[in-house]
Amino acid sequence: MRSAGCCFNDVADRRFDRHVKRTAARPVTAGTVTVQEALVLGTLLVVLAFTLVLGLNVETIYWSFGALSLTLVYPYSKRFISMPQAVLGATFSSGILMAFSAVQSRVPMLAWLLILANVFWVLAYDTEYAMVDRDDDLKVGLKTSAITLGSWDVPTVLVCYLAFLFIQTIALTKYALSVAFDIALGLAFVQVVWQYTLIRTRSRAGCFKAFRLNHWLGFTLFLGIALS
Repeated sequence: MRSAGCCFNDVADRRFDRHVKRTAARPVTAGTVTVQEALVLGTLLVVLAFTLVLGLNVETIYWSFGALSLTLVYPYSKRFISMPQAVLGATFSSGILMAFSAVQSRVPMLAWLLILANVFWVLAYDTEYAMVDRDDDLKVGLKTSAITLGSWDVPTVLVCYLAFLFIQTIALTKYALSVAFDIALGLAFVQVVWQYTLIRTRSRAGCFKAFRLNHWLGFTLFLGIALS
């Protein structure tokens, strides 16, 4: 579904991407892949994903339609919503919702807490991503959190990271009672501080590097939970 989302997003943004330095070479924008080819591949990936979902319970099949709707809506949210990163956060969080539904046939409060935490995480790292393209996005008229927040971008990123870590702590402390989880939280906080040093000057290179470091932040927390 992540790959399918990329296909649909690149088709929707092809006329904007050519004016943005970082995205001008994307296959659809550059013409190395046609719009039709991208849509066929995206549709095939959705069908394959839905085939996997069909092996789960009815509740999860229903939720999958909501997840697909968010995947299709997100590319166009950048035209109308001042904080499209929130829509992206909800889209990426649909996997959490579906996982609980598939295993427990319900979506408990724990799932909603994890979803909320994940939305804050996406707001943080995708705002860093948007800070890379802010000048270009202003020229083409796209809406992003980096543009909406203005000079409050860096403080808001930090608040979102801290909210992410705080909610994760509240949600998981009951289940991850070990030193490993505490160490993981500490290391995650250190990584947030490191990212702050990268984005505080708002340089393109610094913001992009901070964005790309987030897989280590996620892996650190995953490892802490797994070892617990």
